[in-house]
Amino acid sequence: MPVLENFEKEHSSDRLHQLNDALESGMFVQVRTMLNQLPAADVAHMLESTPPKERKVLWRLVDSEREGEILQFLNEDLLNAFAEEKAPAELAATMAKLDTDDLADILGDLPDKVTQEVLASMNYQDRTRIEQALQYPEDSAGGLMNTDTVAVRPAVTIEVVLRYLRMQKEIPKNTDSIYVVDNQDILIGTVQLSKLITSQPDQMVEEVVDEEIEAIHADLPDADVASLFERHDLVSAPVIDSENRLLGRITIDDVLDVIIEDADHSLMSMAGLDENDDTFAPVLTSAKRRAVWLGINLVTVMVAAFVIGVFEETIAAVTALAILLPIVPSMGGIAGTQTLTLVIRGLSVGHISNSNFRWLMMKELGVSIINGLLWAVVVGLCVYFWFSFVQSSDYAIQLGLTIAGAMTINLITGATLGAVLPMIMTKMKIDPALSGGVVLTTVTDMVGFFAFLGLATLFFT
Repeated sequence: MPVLENFEKEHSSDRLHQLNDALESGMFVQVRTMLNQLPAADVAHMLESTPPKERKVLWRLVDSEREGEILQFLNEDLLNAFAEEKAPAELAATMAKLDTDDLADILGDLPDKVTQEVLASMNYQDRTRIEQALQYPEDSAGGLMNTDTVAVRPAVTIEVVLRYLRMQKEIPKNTDSIYVVDNQDILIGTVQLSKLITSQPDQMVEEVVDEEIEAIHADLPDADVASLFERHDLVSAPVIDSENRLLGRITIDDVLDVIIEDADHSLMSMAGLDENDDTFAPVLTSAKRRAVWLGINLVTVMVAAFVIGVFEETIAAVTALAILLPIVPSMGGIAGTQTLTLVIRGLSVGHISNSNFRWLMMKELGVSIINGLLWAVVVGLCVYFWFSFVQSSDYAIQLGLTIAGAMTINLITGATLGAVLPMIMTKMKIDPALSGGVVLTTVTDMVGFFAFLGLATLFFT
């Protein structure tokens, strides 16, 4: 797999260089040919990997009939930028051939005004289909589903079903089963295509239907949908409403998008960024987005600096404290981050609940106590020997005891907070991946400084 991944990266980089070289040389015919031979996802990747000026040129060279399928792979910033260049009716025509779920995803990322204008320009049937998908939140099963399904009645023969499928000439992508519903579209079960093909033509559908199905409620969060697919190795699953009525289906490609988006969200959130941020966004746009997060971090640093200022006299009396000061908060922050990351992951995959959190809490507390005592002894001895034999200080023992005690306190604090913080934030409807790290760092800095300088004040005064 690493070999294939490296090949893909090198191949993509080579194509990007070729496109840039052709653009700089003014070989627009060659660029157009290269672009329109690539898969839509690769074209989107090329556009996202190109600075704004060249990006606009590349977009104009894309064949108009391919624009719709490329739009679905673009990040939100680029999508909005390219959508603004088209009239609503033209934009609707561009996306007319997309699946319902992909079209709903695109419209969900556009401004409300643009979305309403695009919907108004559609015919009644298409508009109704999209509005049904848009009534569910984007991060729910209803927002992921595709309404393009194959459904049959139970009181027909296999031969009739096969004849019906042949008449369609083409079935929806990633179809591994058909759904069996009654006259009110209430879901009864599914029939795998493999079962359909191998059954006798005169058998009734109700004889081969599997009623023990993994049906997904439309309001289920997309993270839970991904967990269901992972646990049960699903390729597709039906989506139902509160009355068990079939609404559509979710396929594995939709779930893969959720997994990638969640991973991007977790990674970018730790730096206060949005997973849809454009890498090559204009300077002012990027600066504006990052300024808020920098301001929040500045406030937390100033709070920590205030704690240090309280012990100014102690630091002035024993200058060696200033040398050792960064060690304690750093160790506490790392210990807390390890636990925080573990708990956030556990929450995201559904491993942690109220019933097992107490056990996890005690386990993390035990780990922090063991590591706290271990590294407190190591650092305390190192500090003692350094200041005793190298620096010839009269305060070697006090310094060793001070940093050992402070480190034990802060490692336990960091691990405890790392376990508790995600649970509290989740109950408060706050994303722990977004702000958990900032809160954790602030607290471990404050506790670390306070414990270290507080113990120093007791030992040296």
